[in-house]
Amino acid sequence: MKLLVILSLAAACHCSTSKHGRRFPDDFLFGTATAAYQVEGAWNKDGKGENIWDHMTHTNPTVIRDQSNGDIAADSYHNYKRDIEMMRELGLDAYRFSMSWTRILPSGMANEVNPAGIEFYNNFINEMLKYNITPLVTLYHWDMPQKLQELGGLANPLFTGWFEDYARVIFENFGDRVKMFITFNEPREICYQGYGADLKAPILNSTAVGTYLCAKNLVMAHARAYHLYDKEFRATQGGQCGITISVNWFGPVTDSAEDAVAAEIKKQGEWGLYAHPIFSSEGGFPKELSQRIAEKSAAQGYRRSRLPEFSEEEKAFIRGASDFFGVNHYTAKLISATKFKKPVPVPSFLDDMDVGEFIPDRWMSAASEWLKLAPNSLYNALTYLKEKYNNPVFYITENGWSTFKDRGLHDYDRIIYYRASMESVLKCLDDGVNLKGYMAWSLMDNFEWMQGYVERFGLYQVDFSDPARTRTPRKSAFVYKHIVKHRYVDYEYLPESMTMTIDDGH
Repeated sequence: MKLLVILSLAAACHCSTSKHGRRFPDDFLFGTATAAYQVEGAWNKDGKGENIWDHMTHTNPTVIRDQSNGDIAADSYHNYKRDIEMMRELGLDAYRFSMSWTRILPSGMANEVNPAGIEFYNNFINEMLKYNITPLVTLYHWDMPQKLQELGGLANPLFTGWFEDYARVIFENFGDRVKMFITFNEPREICYQGYGADLKAPILNSTAVGTYLCAKNLVMAHARAYHLYDKEFRATQGGQCGITISVNWFGPVTDSAEDAVAAEIKKQGEWGLYAHPIFSSEGGFPKELSQRIAEKSAAQGYRRSRLPEFSEEEKAFIRGASDFFGVNHYTAKLISATKFKKPVPVPSFLDDMDVGEFIPDRWMSAASEWLKLAPNSLYNALTYLKEKYNNPVFYITENGWSTFKDRGLHDYDRIIYYRASMESVLKCLDDGVNLKGYMAWSLMDNFEWMQGYVERFGLYQVDFSDPARTRTPRKSAFVYKHIVKHRYVDYEYLPESMTMTIDDGH
């Protein structure tokens, strides 16, 4: 039965693309993505300091589904040359990875720079460049230095200066070779899940204000890093600095005006909170969401809104402070103003939005409970952003599909998902979306945050029982390689051989 469902979905996704149809531009950047804590391991090696995920998994391991951690993970710290070999096997144009803040600054502060951390990333970057693979560097992918978290982390307004100091170290040491920097990965997951709930480290669960204090300080920190690059490094280094935001699609469950408003509020809360101050012409937090939070706060007895305001000077400082919009997209939900609501804490970010969520049963499910193959969701999200924010330069910085750890190498559902995503990318290009690249999540299996090693997103399977952390390509790796090499989506292609070779002629 499952095979029949997969085959029917494949047929539904076929659309009109073939090897004789639409192609990706020759300069379109294809790559994959990972994050430092999820793959590097070597958690306390060569002078690296403790971050919030080290601390949480060591002191409170039961919050992780399989009580595992990223102490070793895929051990990319010792296997980075094999990782680059995998990039070459796939024929990638680019690789997006994050730097571990505490591997470079063990205490989080810039007074102590760790030479071994600088050397590791220098070796990694140089090895990539040797094979013409473009490095995309994320400065912060959720791994706050524990010492800074003990001072409040992103809830402390002084964080903006700490982050600017860290960014300066990165630009000074790597900007001569790295030409694309991403300040933060997924602010919503950092601020709501980490500060406003208990779904990610540091699991503060400060439901009333945690999300919003974090949001303001994060956006300000991003802007400070951007302006630092723009004023002091761009002229000599010639690179770009942007931000990556998770943009899943939220459409109305019916054609009613009420559901349309609810879907818009959901968009504003999930990603407009972070995108609007940077990419909108008026700046500041989204107006409708801000008004709703202010009204809720007043009714709850607060003397001022739980959402802090930006001054006019801050709005001007943040507005336009990004060279590109990185989009992490995975899935979609349908939104209702009145139905499908679940009990939530009061006050909270979820109560402030006050909408219901619905997911049709017909959407194909991944191993991750939240991840479904939703028709046209990537296309809907990017075309909405194009109109909302005057079509900035976009990169899809993450997009991927999870399977359970016992699935093995034959991941046909992941192949269906990637082909559907590629169709959406082609439709976006046809409709004038200023989209320049696509990074598949993920190059290899990794520590999947609160799910540990239960769920796997990798194009390459990692054997976590093997001390060598052997990497083996899945069928989806061959399909992705075929897309990258030929620049089209071929629905007739499925690999027969499971042996991956390097095509130096790519």
